Amino acid sequence: MSGNAPRSIDEYLKQLRSALAGQDPALIQDALYDAEEYLRAEVAAHPGKSEADVLELIASTYGAPEEVAAAYRDTEAKVKAALKTPASALGAAPGVRGFFGVFMDVRAYTSLFYMLLTLATGVVYFTFVVTGLSLSAGFAILIFGIPFFLAFIGIARVIALGEGRLLEAMTGERMPRRPVHPGPPAGWLSRIGEMLKDVRTWTTLLYLLLMLPLGVIYFTIATVGLAVGLRMTLAPVVFLGRHLYWLPPGLALDMIHLDGHGVGSPHTLVGSLFFMVFGILILALLMHAARGIARGHARLAKALLVEPGA
Repeated sequence: MSGNAPRSIDEYLKQLRSALAGQDPALIQDALYDAEEYLRAEVAAHPGKSEADVLELIASTYGAPEEVAAAYRDTEAKVKAALKTPASALGAAPGVRGFFGVFMDVRAYTSLFYMLLTLATGVVYFTFVVTGLSLSAGFAILIFGIPFFLAFIGIARVIALGEGRLLEAMTGERMPRRPVHPGPPAGWLSRIGEMLKDVRTWTTLLYLLLMLPLGVIYFTIATVGLAVGLRMTLAPVVFLGRHLYWLPPGLALDMIHLDGHGVGSPHTLVGSLFFMVFGILILALLMHAARGIARGHARLAKALLVEPGA
């Protein structure tokens, strides 16, 4: 081995982290997990050899930290290029064309869907964390309190990993595809001590708790925007339906009704077209807002869920 070659797993991981400096934290977390999992498996498979001997043995197969980092950077670039959503011509255009080009952006629709979904996921996450923490505190004096707490934190991290994958699919923001490796085998007391000292334990729980109030806000914005925008956009259909007797008699035709103040359905075709223009404008604003909210939420998730210092 060369003079600066790592002689322990910890040293190898430090060099790999250094070689990946400046890359996306989610990519660094994935690379560190893969490397640690492989290296510890190899050390376990050669109980008669030291870590330095095992690292020297597998140097030609797994690669030096710099080589592994280069492979990850190359793979990440290819994956990003393959998964990048193509920008529509309207979406890239300036001015009015660019503003309404949001209707051609797939990410705008997936972001809006995520905003609608967050209310359900927020309720589930909040209930899970509150129940888990309450039971962990109650079981603390019992013999199965420690394994219960370990299981609760483990499940929370799995949920957070799944939430990250959902966010990546909806928004395109790179999120971890691997958890943080638990490290070498250790006893229950040692493991629970590490979990209590790990900032990610508390930031992950904080994120899951925040999903409920954020979900209520996102769901309200999405549903109100859709309700108002779609009802105004469909004003010509309502107008024609009333005058051509397409709609059953007695059907309420108010297009907007907020806080008891009705704007009433239009009484002329020109009025209905005026409503439609404003409805389309509201929907476009909603789609732009959905993209911005989803991107901001993805950055919040990355700050709370990805390994600090990755």
